[in-house]
Amino acid sequence: MRFLDPEWLTSTFGVLGILVIVFAESGLLIGFFLPGDSLLFTAGLLVADGRYLHLSLPLLCALIAIAAVAGDQVGYLFGRSVGRRLFDRPESRLFKRENLLRAEAFFARHGARSIVLARFVPVVRTFTPIIAGASSMPYRTFLIYNLVGGVLWGCGITVLGYLLGQISFVKNNIELILIGIVAISVAPIAVQALRSRRRRQQAASVS
Repeated sequence: MRFLDPEWLTSTFGVLGILVIVFAESGLLIGFFLPGDSLLFTAGLLVADGRYLHLSLPLLCALIAIAAVAGDQVGYLFGRSVGRRLFDRPESRLFKRENLLRAEAFFARHGARSIVLARFVPVVRTFTPIIAGASSMPYRTFLIYNLVGGVLWGCGITVLGYLLGQISFVKNNIELILIGIVAISVAPIAVQALRSRRRRQQAASVS
């Protein structure tokens, strides 16, 4: 599970690794399990600590925002080209139809605002731009909300990690904080897996 460890990812692959993961989680179907929130938070902490990342906070935020917006653009174009056929794909270990349906319900409930709101919801943020493309949301509308969401998410969480990294307790216990971040990043995946398993067991008992 080391690929879910934000500190390992950052120390091993540096800024390029962060940008690739942000891009993948923002709009590629294979990226829904990646630790986006915790990775950005960790990046902010490590910039404040001066460990592994040796660049300015504004530059890091700008690069992350660009990667996030670009990822969503790819997701939108993919959804626009593939469309509703996504919903007909069979279940597999990698692709879960329930994730797509969850994102569709989120999109239907919040409309265009979902492009911004979904940024802060793991799994949903990966599938929402695809749903936007599949539902033929006007490209200009999507682009505006995508820019706003990408900047708020990419910069907001990174800056939060940076600011907390200035606090003495956090700075003196950064290893402990990073362990907590890893636990938080893995928790949603574990909860989702347990829920899926419970649903399958209930369906099997009914049948």
